[in-house]
Amino acid sequence: MKLLLIEDDQETARFIIEGLREAGHTVDHAGNGRDGLFMAAGEGYDVMVVDRMLPGLDGLGIVKTIRAAAIKTPVLFLTTLTGIDDRVEGLEAGADDYLAKPFAFAELLARINALARRPPIAQIETVLRVADLELDLLKRSVSRAGRRIELQPQEFKLLEYLMRHAGRVVTRTMLLENVWEFHFDPQTNVVETHISRLRGKVDRGFKAELIHTVRGAGYSIHAPDT
Repeated sequence: MKLLLIEDDQETARFIIEGLREAGHTVDHAGNGRDGLFMAAGEGYDVMVVDRMLPGLDGLGIVKTIRAAAIKTPVLFLTTLTGIDDRVEGLEAGADDYLAKPFAFAELLARINALARRPPIAQIETVLRVADLELDLLKRSVSRAGRRIELQPQEFKLLEYLMRHAGRVVTRTMLLENVWEFHFDPQTNVVETHISRLRGKVDRGFKAELIHTVRGAGYSIHAPDT
């Protein structure tokens, strides 16, 4: 397996690397959070082992960022934070398993092997495209016909949801639940307002409209001929 270890303590890192290589695995190592994030986003790893407390960017920040970019590589957290709340926070951030320091190497190896045996998750695209519209999840950028489009965070999230469901109708309720995380109708025009703003940025100035209102049903994003 190809593994990534993000650990700033050199003694701990050396211990883990030696053990994993003796077990036949390839191991890349980053000694701080920012380098770790760069490596996690740029390489294909089978499992990542990430320390919670790191200089530059902590483990939670790394995992939240890669999950937001649809990188599904299994992550095992190593940490001295052993409280229930800490474990819950780590798992909710997107980690798959948790191992408290100090630990036995045999248990670490067993947990890594268990994560690697999980059924593979289909690769999720990090660049979404509809006609000449492109949304890059890693760069958090949007462009159409090569022209950069500046979006606010909520507009980006709305466009991402529409593009993940390109060619299908999404209802107002679906948008409220998945974009705004409202599980009730707030009785506001927040959806309509954001759709209007998004149209102004995505469609205005272009010959073909991509964002469409489906009367009595909701909204759809698709190329004109689909």
